[in-house]
Amino acid sequence: MALTIEIDHAKTRAKAAAAAGQPVVPQSVRGTIRRIKWGVLLLTLSIYYVTPFIRWDRGPNAPDQAVLLDFANGRLYAFFVEIWPQDLYLVTGLLVFAATILILTNALAGRLWCGFACPQTVWTDLFLLVERLIEGDRRLRLKNRGASLTPKRAAQIVAKHGAWLLISFATGGTLIFYFTDAPGLLRGFASGEVSTNALTWIVVFAGTTYGLAGFARDQVCTFMCPWPRLQGAIWDPEAYTVNYRDYRGELRTSAKKAAAVRLEGKPAGDCVDCGQCVAVCPIGIDIREGPNFACINCGLCVDACDGVMSKLGRARGLIDYESWTNIERGRRKEAPVNRLVRPKTIGLTAASLALAGIIMVAFATKTTAILSVQHDRDPVAVKLSGGSLRNAYTVKLLNKSSAPHTYALSVSSVDAKLAIVGVQTGSSVVVGPETSEALRVTLTGSADGQGDVVFAARDETGAVLSAKDRFVDR
Repeated sequence: MALTIEIDHAKTRAKAAAAAGQPVVPQSVRGTIRRIKWGVLLLTLSIYYVTPFIRWDRGPNAPDQAVLLDFANGRLYAFFVEIWPQDLYLVTGLLVFAATILILTNALAGRLWCGFACPQTVWTDLFLLVERLIEGDRRLRLKNRGASLTPKRAAQIVAKHGAWLLISFATGGTLIFYFTDAPGLLRGFASGEVSTNALTWIVVFAGTTYGLAGFARDQVCTFMCPWPRLQGAIWDPEAYTVNYRDYRGELRTSAKKAAAVRLEGKPAGDCVDCGQCVAVCPIGIDIREGPNFACINCGLCVDACDGVMSKLGRARGLIDYESWTNIERGRRKEAPVNRLVRPKTIGLTAASLALAGIIMVAFATKTTAILSVQHDRDPVAVKLSGGSLRNAYTVKLLNKSSAPHTYALSVSSVDAKLAIVGVQTGSSVVVGPETSEALRVTLTGSADGQGDVVFAARDETGAVLSAKDRFVDR
């Protein structure tokens, strides 16, 4: 049977939303997957809200916040890692690594990230929890949409949006904590001494959280996020995504009629068309219609269907995490085949491990100082009256540590005399903590000594920095 991916969701969304343009109102559900999602929600929110307050001792003259995005000073701190603008290639490597892991996850289980750990999913789940606690479950909320406004209903609306705004401002405020000293800013909030810039960004981030998690919800996952479109391009029929075993579920009939139909020798599937899979879906789709690019693979419909099957005394798994290839095998009455380990996943795993190794080596070999040399361009070289040749360079020493270092500069690979403008011959150069020094350096030698020249800077610990340039006559 040819695979079709549903793109127009007007029909399926209408099954879950009471009115066009309204957010989908999913029903609560209990089950193993829902418990896992609650655990992931608790874990991710705890990490988000607690991390800015974790301290990390980096020594004197350095911030003690474990995770700090100090853009004002051009620093990114993450526990023992410190990234300067010169180290942004490491950030690029981490982003490539994350993208590879995401693609590997997609090859194994589709949009698993979207369904469990994406911030949009996590905060939407949190907002829905608040909404259910205040307004009741799906049936009551849909009923209230068309009901007249009463004092009780008004109080519910105020309470719900008040709670949403509190969560939104807590979220926006916490995000700001990642860009400045969290305890200091918190004390500023308590004393009313907060900059207008900080307040502006908090309002912006709070408004974004309030709008996306409170109102946009399914529209974000279906239309605003680019991942569903990419999913259509990298969709893998061997991945274990949420699917409906139609060969077992069709033809749909009520539980009461199924036994009678089967006694007559007619086909009757396990699906009783209760609609619970649609009612609990946060996107409002009907997974029974086939693979859908909007499905976030959250598995709540699996819990809902398993609950119904359990009550009817039928086997679980009518809707389950299953590969589309196995769905087609089931239609042909063939045994399912587990192909999580296949060339694609092996290649992606190898690529992920290789990237992880490269990044670890890069971090391990990252130095706390950098030496760079730039040759003068005009003139490139000057011939002195005595026949010797002089080249001039700008030598930059960057000290990324929190302590001052003293460097002795020298050259090799060329027979030339080194002089540092403004520094006595043989003197060392002191570079302060987290600062750089630009030195004007000249090399004087014979015209026959042209070639590569290696600049070296040795600090008091014996560590040596080096950079290569040329000694030329033109």
